[in-house]
Parts: sequence; C-alpha cells; structure tokens
Amino acid sequence: MSRFLAAAVSLLLPALALADVDSRFAKLRDESEPLGGLGAFLEKYVGACEGAFVDPQCKSQAEAFRKKYQGKRLYLIITEDDATMLSPGPYSPTTGEYTINITPFFPAGRYALTHGTPKKTDANGNPLLPYLTVTGTLPEGWNGQMFSRMFSMRGMRAQVVFTPQGVWSLPKKGGGKNFGVTARIEGILVTEGRTGGQMGLWLNGKDANAGK
Repeated sequence: MSRFLAAAVSLLLPALALADVDSRFAKLRDESEPLGGLGAFLEKYVGACEGAFVDPQCKSQAEAFRKKYQGKRLYLIITEDDATMLSPGPYSPTTGEYTINITPFFPAGRYALTHGTPKKTDANGNPLLPYLTVTGTLPEGWNGQMFSRMFSMRGMRAQVVFTPQGVWSLPKKGGGKNFGVTARIEGILVTEGRTGGQMGLWLNGKDANAGK
C-alpha cells in the first residue's frame, strides 16, 4: 500500500466509525452542527462579564453569540477520559441485561452543559440532576465484571446532540455563583470506546431500547 493510500485510509477511519451507528442517531447527528470544543462554546455562551479587566463589549458579544445559536442543534463527542457522567446501573446475570446511568451534566472548563435547568445543589455545591438511563444486553462473552470495568477503566464514550436554551446560575459553596448552559438533549449515544460498539441510546426523551 502506498503512503498516499495509507494516509487516505487513516483519514477515512474516523468517518467510517461515526457512520456505523444506529440510523436514528446518525440522522440526528447529520442534521446537527459539529462542535469543536465544548469549553470554548460554554465560555462564549455564558459570557461571564465580571471583574475590572472585562471587555466593555462582553455582554453584547455574549448576547450575540447566544442569538447565533438560538434553536440550533449541535453535536459533540465526549471521549473516554471525559465521560465521567456515565456509570453502571443494575445488571442481570441471568439475562445479561444492563442499565447505564447518565448524569446529564457535561462539564468543560469553568462551566457545564446540562439537560434542563438544575434547581438544587449537593453538599459540595454540585448541581443535582436526575439520571437519564439507557439499557441493553451484554455482547456474547461478556459478564458483569467486564461491564463494570468498562466504566472504572474509562472505556466508554458518548456522542451528544443538543440544542442550547439559556444560561442558569446557582449559589456557589463559599459564596458567589456557578453558571452553566441549559440545553434540550435530543440524543445520547453511548459506545464502547475501543470498538465503537453501541451500548445504549437515549433518544427523544427516553431509552430507545426500552420495550424491545
């Protein structure tokens, strides 16, 4: 294989991996705008305009940025190292059926994206949000230990489609406020990072595998 052909194949592999997903999620993803970095997006969207050295146009720039993305559907990939919002739920050794819990809190930099608006915080000042859950059946040859290990060893990733809706704030422990972005999460695809195999899909406000 020539070096040119090898390079072309290496560029195609990520696209092929993204294409080989549930067709329902693929359609949603393909209708969305890819988001390069969540942290930079949240910084501009929240537009915290405080302090002595803030640009006088900070507030107007933040308002213009929010208006630009009003009603726009966005897509992002959360890699294995950052997918701390995923955790193992109940598992049945008899049937091989499992549940994955998703805390709809996606942090990046100083802020976070959330599904809906958090109303309360825990003892450490972190926003409290109810789990979103997805279910599935373990692949052949897997067991409960392997399933749990995928989370403890950070082997899962998530793809998220969302529409930003506004800015929220909550009191910060020790004074001040925490800020974040309220969103309508339209789809979350959970996959095994190494193989890209689908582990769960949350779509249109529910577990897409429920009732199957």
